[in-house]
Amino acid sequence: MRRLLIRPGAIGDCIVSLPALEHLAADYTEVWVPSAVVPLIPFAQRVRALASTGIDLVGVGDLEMPATLKTELESFDSIVSWYGANRPEFRHALQSLAVDCEFHPALPPAIHREHASDFFARQVGAPLGQHPRIKVEHRCPARDSVVIYPFSGSVWKNWPASRYRELAAKLPCKVEWNVGPEEEWAGATRFTNLAELAGWIAGARLYIGNDSGIAHLAAAAGVPTLVLFGPFSPQTWAPRGPQVTILVSDPLERLSLEMVLRTANRLLGFR
Repeated sequence: MRRLLIRPGAIGDCIVSLPALEHLAADYTEVWVPSAVVPLIPFAQRVRALASTGIDLVGVGDLEMPATLKTELESFDSIVSWYGANRPEFRHALQSLAVDCEFHPALPPAIHREHASDFFARQVGAPLGQHPRIKVEHRCPARDSVVIYPFSGSVWKNWPASRYRELAAKLPCKVEWNVGPEEEWAGATRFTNLAELAGWIAGARLYIGNDSGIAHLAAAAGVPTLVLFGPFSPQTWAPRGPQVTILVSDPLERLSLEMVLRTANRLLGFR
């Protein structure tokens, strides 16, 4: 059985769907995901960046599917796609191939009480209650530090930057700041490879951050993780794992420095 899995989405969206993707692994599995997520898929025989495949040209206007892409897609016995589920033209183009195609919504409904990992697992018949796991190949040596990622994909999900700086000044451990390649934060460490970032975070005693893809990355790597949650439902979107702690406040700016510091100290073993 040769199976192709097509999974678009932000970093966190892809990470929470990992149990569902792994459940679909076949004799030969190929996975097409956003370029940033490619290093996080160890179970497939081949992983490709979506942008490199030409799939975005399928079902667009009067464009014909490129012959090479058509041949490639028809080499699979099964295609399971979270890409193009709301594009009838795309679905029609893939269903015209001599391949079994299955399409699923890429996100849970807006009003949804089930955790996203279970939502995606239920789509493909995978066991519920699993938490995503990322195998850290190159774990950094343990160090007495706290990693803080003070950003997210939306300003509404960010605890104020000034509070993070105050928190860093009061924590009993060294603070290592992490931000994305294009985010500005003096003294921060940056990574372009998420697998390398996971290995670096894994050496710290604790990760603290907002509702973001990097919080999901830390939790899936097995790092003690403290997530500050604001306007979105933690019931659906909180990172899932045995060492995840969630603090919720909407708006997030109402979450007090004292509460975050007290929780962080408890997780670090300081009372």
